[in-house]
Order: sequence, then structure tokens, then C-alpha cells
Amino acid sequence: MLALLRSEARHRRLPSCVMTFEPHPRDFFLSQKGLPASSAPTRIATLRDKLAELQACGIDQCVILPFNHTLASLSAPSFVEDILISGLGAKYILVGDDFRFGAQRAGDYNMLTQYGQKLEFDVARMNSYEIPSPQLQSKATDPQDTIRVSSSAVRDALKRGELNEVTQLLGRPYTLSGHVVHGRKLGRELQFPTLNIRMGHWNPAASGIFVVQVHDLDSKPLIGVANLGVRPTLDASDINAGRVLLETHCLDWPQDWNMYHGYGKIIRVDLLHKLHDEKKYNGLEELKKGIAQDIETAKAWYQNYLKTSG
Repeated sequence: MLALLRSEARHRRLPSCVMTFEPHPRDFFLSQKGLPASSAPTRIATLRDKLAELQACGIDQCVILPFNHTLASLSAPSFVEDILISGLGAKYILVGDDFRFGAQRAGDYNMLTQYGQKLEFDVARMNSYEIPSPQLQSKATDPQDTIRVSSSAVRDALKRGELNEVTQLLGRPYTLSGHVVHGRKLGRELQFPTLNIRMGHWNPAASGIFVVQVHDLDSKPLIGVANLGVRPTLDASDINAGRVLLETHCLDWPQDWNMYHGYGKIIRVDLLHKLHDEKKYNGLEELKKGIAQDIETAKAWYQNYLKTSG
């Protein structure tokens, strides 16, 4: 879809532009009902990661609309006239086959096409993209079965911990990034120092213990074990206030890294394989043993991964 958008933009000598919303509309409507942040739908990517992927795909511009009461109340005709035409000056609009817009989701592709004829802009619709389900090692018995590539499919695969399936759907490993922040220094105390990223969303689509690859620390990519979640063994009222963290321990911690290395830097963590869900251990000694076991399991998995991937 983005490749088609870029091609049309070049043909028309216009910048390619993607429009998105923050927060997610479902987050907004839940907050309006007074529901806690933890009840919001799971998030596949942070805004930072979304923008990074759009840039990697060669998109020239990204417009982020704050999804608030004003935008939620905007009628479909006003959305077209005020935002798409007056605001963006759109000449070509590409949407998905399930695209809806405006208050109460009243606008659809047919309405957008009618406005395009009236206001002189072109409209195109991208059909669903499907891939053969055998590539995903699904349980389907019909070799002709396919699966629709969608955020829902990615979210479901992440919930089940099927990282191979996620990679097939995305065309790349599942990635999270952010600034390395200070924690309670427990990993250092347990002799398993970690690089911590505090997640802005309370309900990420993935959680558990993972084999990962760490990038962008002025060194070659490093293999590690990461905990993505709320650390049930620890006190929820500690320095992290029970928030979701991505805590990564690099298996080969470079000798030139001191205890303060990484703080403030942006790192990218690729999730390669899920080892298990988060566990609640009976004390720090049991936690330490559990981490050591995860490290050994991760090393074995990665060695096998190198052999099978050539």
C-alpha cells in the first residue's frame, strides 16, 4: 500500500503523506467511558516505532491528528472538506477496503469517491493483502487457505507468542524501541544488568520472556533475553510504579560497557522467540535462578536458530 502511494506521489510530483491518529480512537472512547488505561486495546507499536517504519518505507510526510472530542464529533463531510482538502490539499487519497471516517463512522469509500468527483481529487482503494496460511504454520488443512494481513492478525499472533507468524505478517521481526531509562538497579544486584525501556502504553500486544536482538548501541547487534511486562515478582509500588517495562539483558555484555552505559540512548529491540509468559517467583533467589535458566534456554535456541537459518 505504501509502495503504491509513493508511486502515485512521484507520478503526480507530490509528497507522499500518511495520516494517523494519536491516541488510538479506541483508547479515546474508553477514556470517555471512565475505564482505566489497562482496559484499552493492546497496542502493536509505539508512535516512535510507527514513524520510524514509515520513514524506512520512504514516506515523505506523516500527519498525526490528536484524536479528541472535537475530531470524534467531526462529521464525515467536514472531515473531507476541512481536513483532507482545506488542511492537506489532498489530490490523491488511498484507503484500505474497510476504511471508515467521520463521526459514528458514517463515511466510507463510496462517499469519499463522490466527494472526489465534486472537489476534484482522485480516490483509490487497496484490497486486502493475503498470504498463504501454510507459511504461518497454521492449523489449516486446505493448502489454498490464506490469511488476511491486518493489525488484528498481528495482534492475535503476538498474544499467542507466535513470533514466526508475526514476522511473516510484518515482513520483518517485531520491534520495539525507546530511550534507555533508570530502573531500581535490581538486575545489577542480581548480576544480570538490563537495558530498560519504559512503555508509554499500559497494554502492549506482546508480553512475556523473549529471545531478542538489540541494536543501536554503537556496537554490533547483541543477542539478549528480555522481559516485557509488569514483573509480577516485584513490588508494584517501586520506582517503575507498576508500569510496563521492556528489560533486556545482553548475553555477551561488552567489556567496555560500564554500569551507566546506554542511559538516555535510543535502542531497538527485535523480539525473535518467546520463551514463556511472565512468572511470579517466591523471592529474589528463585527469580535469579529463573533468569539464569532463561539465559541458558535462549543460548540454546539461538544456536539452533543460526544453524537452521543458514
